[in-house]
Amino acid sequence: MHLPDEAALHGVAAALWKVLSGGLVFYFQGPVGAGKTAFIRQVLRSAGIKGAIRSPTYTLVELYTQSNLYLYHYDLYRFFDPFEWVSSGFDEFFNNASVAFIEWPEKAQGVLPPADILVAMDYAGDGRSFNATALSQKGLQCLISWKNELA
Repeated sequence: MHLPDEAALHGVAAALWKVLSGGLVFYFQGPVGAGKTAFIRQVLRSAGIKGAIRSPTYTLVELYTQSNLYLYHYDLYRFFDPFEWVSSGFDEFFNNASVAFIEWPEKAQGVLPPADILVAMDYAGDGRSFNATALSQKGLQCLISWKNELA
């Protein structure tokens, strides 16, 4: 879909929050500035997170807790080797009570938990292109509910 402005991005993010469930893993791909962090930040705002929502560019992960869900926002941009993921111990955070939003998953390709939904974002004129693809049965169920919420 095409997101012509920030309001459209916010609407898609708010709809996702309404259908999220624990155990989901999202990969976010796209160039720097395509809106990946802005989208995740809006999902967190829709969840009711108050205060600063920092980009995990330097910390690698930020945790937010809401409605019995642990929302993890990862940014792997600064990884130089996929095995940095292995040594980080982040695998311990993946369970049925967590939702993982992972930016730059290609930086840890082959060692990350598999994605349920792949979100690809890019520049498209003054707006952004946004494409979500289900990669698992659980991801497909979420994507169907998400599309119904947007209808």
